[in-house]
This record gives sequence, C-alpha cells and structure tokens, in this order.
Amino acid sequence: MFQYKRIIFKLYFCIFIATFFIYISLCSEVYSMEFENFENNPELNWKFISDSVMGGVSEGKIEFLKDKNSYFARMTGFVSLENDGGFIQFRKKVRDINNDFVNGISVNAKGNNKKYFVHIRTTGTILPWQYYQAPFAVDEKWKIIKIPYSAFKRSGIMLSKVIDPNNITSIAIVAYGYEHKVMVDVENISFY
Repeated sequence: MFQYKRIIFKLYFCIFIATFFIYISLCSEVYSMEFENFENNPELNWKFISDSVMGGVSEGKIEFLKDKNSYFARMTGFVSLENDGGFIQFRKKVRDINNDFVNGISVNAKGNNKKYFVHIRTTGTILPWQYYQAPFAVDEKWKIIKIPYSAFKRSGIMLSKVIDPNNITSIAIVAYGYEHKVMVDVENISFY
C-alpha cells in the first residue's frame, strides 16, 4: 500500500511540474506584446524628427515599405554635428499598454553596420532634450535585439534612474551622436 501511495505522489508531482512549466511558458508569451509591426497605416502614428528643430543640419526621411510578406520602416539620411546638431529619429507615442510584466524592448532590425539607439520618453521626461537611451548595432541581416530596461541610460541626473514601464509615453529609433550615413530598417518593435 505504501509503495502505491509513493507512485501516485510521484505521478502527481510530475503533473504539477509539467503544468507549472507550461504555465510559465504561456505567461512569457502573453507578456510579449507587439508595439508595432508597420502593417496598418504606420505613417499616421510615426513622426520623423531631425536636429533642425534646434538649428542642426542633419537630414533624412522615414519610409514604410513592404518586401514579400514583411512590412518595415526604413530611416535614411545623414547625421551631422554642425551647428550643435547630431540626430535624426522616428518616434511613436505609447498609448494604453499595460507594461506590468515586461522587462524591456525587442527590435527586429537590419541596416548598414552602424550603431543606433532606442530612446524612451516617460511621464518624467518633461523637457524636449530628456530621454532614456540604449544602443543597438545592426548589420545587413534581420536580427532580433532584446534590450532590457536596465540597459537604458538617462540623459541627465534630473531623471529617475529606473524606468517604470507603465510611465512610457513614446519610443523612438534614433541615429545619434556621430557623423554618419544612416540606413536602418525596423520590422517589429515589441515589449517583452
């Protein structure tokens, strides 16, 4: 009788462990939320911004393209440091997203072997030059890059050291900080 109870206990324990791991994997899928896939009129939600707003001379553009079954955004241009400039970007506001169970931002991108950045603005980034920034590098092949919130650096000491995901107000893909030709494609942006 004792042997029978041990077998039943082991069976229940194995079922519990299997159920637990299935639950964990489903939760991680549920909390990977797509922010943008560039399929449904992205031109209505994304805004191109250059340093010309502060006297810089960098120039560029954003295009929304389709290649086979893939929709993506392409930012091209040139970043110049003249006149205290140094950036071009495209930005989208974040609305109505519950970020309680996410750890960062995932970007599927490719480009011209340069370093680019993700900029996050929050309810605490009140001034136009305030943001949180994390770099990512691209090459000629599509690559999913996961950037944890802990990798984002604040632009000044007036900002909180830690990003509260529920306070995010916008996300931008940015060419910044050094003179270079810009060519970056972004197929998908998600919270993970």
